[in-house]
Amino acid sequence: MADIARYPLVRHLRGTATTHIQHVHAGKTRHAGSGQSFWFRPLSAVLSEVPVDDRELPLLFHARTVDFQDVSVQATLTYRLTDPAIAAARIDFSIDPDTGRWRAMPLEQVASLLTETAQQHALDLLVRTTLTTALTDGVSAVRSAVEAGLAGDTRLAETGIALIGVRVVAIRPEPDVERALQTPTRERVQQDADRATYERRAVAVERERAISENELQNQIELAKREEQLVAQQGANARRQAEEAAAATEINFEAEARRTQRMAEAHAAATRVQGKARAAAQAAKLDAYRDVSSNVLMALAVQELATNLPQINSLVLTPDLIAPVLARLAGGGSQ
Repeated sequence: MADIARYPLVRHLRGTATTHIQHVHAGKTRHAGSGQSFWFRPLSAVLSEVPVDDRELPLLFHARTVDFQDVSVQATLTYRLTDPAIAAARIDFSIDPDTGRWRAMPLEQVASLLTETAQQHALDLLVRTTLTTALTDGVSAVRSAVEAGLAGDTRLAETGIALIGVRVVAIRPEPDVERALQTPTRERVQQDADRATYERRAVAVERERAISENELQNQIELAKREEQLVAQQGANARRQAEEAAAATEINFEAEARRTQRMAEAHAAATRVQGKARAAAQAAKLDAYRDVSSNVLMALAVQELATNLPQINSLVLTPDLIAPVLARLAGGGSQ
């Protein structure tokens, strides 16, 4: 929108680089072009403002295919007013000299013209197309049809409107039809997912079986080795017992021989001692053979006194001493 400054009896307009300003006074063009800035009288000036930048026009319309299925088409048109003078002559782009606002709605008229023209070409194509084809190849086909139709439209060229580009975003059926069309694909995807799950489970079961067999084989091998170990340990224990028994028997035999030798030596020593004592006793008896009985009695008493324990006091009565003295006396006489 142009910037208009208000002064008494005159106005000043300052445009932009993307708008074409046309100033007509008394049927003659005083100013025309983009980026205009000039003074004018509001009572005698006729002003028009035509945008010359690229504009986007979104479209959303419904169509019906050859198999009587409703579809929604979402597209975007990019257009430009290439000849502002012609556009200003065909469409009301005049602005208020006081506010700079359009007196009418020119852009809505341009949008309506483009929308209806684009819809007509799209509908002409889709009405001869099946739903499946429209959903699979309809985007490029509709884009080509709309581009070709708008490019060859003489009314747009005469109005100074040029088409820059067409973008078809999507062609979608009704929600219930879309769900029905998605069902086979979803089922196929679900079947593929189930198949993958079953295969994964089968692989897991096979791996578990292999692991179980491997563990069982390991247990069998360990059992065999344990059996061999037990047998070896038993053999070792038997060998150790046999060797221990043999060693014990040898020790017993050695001890028996040692005991026997000790007993024989002790017996021999005892015999020697006995013979020595017997010889000593015999010699002693030979020495006492010619000794009188009184001497022998005295020796016996002496021996007895030697072997008796210590006597601290001895009481001799006459009854005991008398016979002894009598014998001693008699022996002295003899």
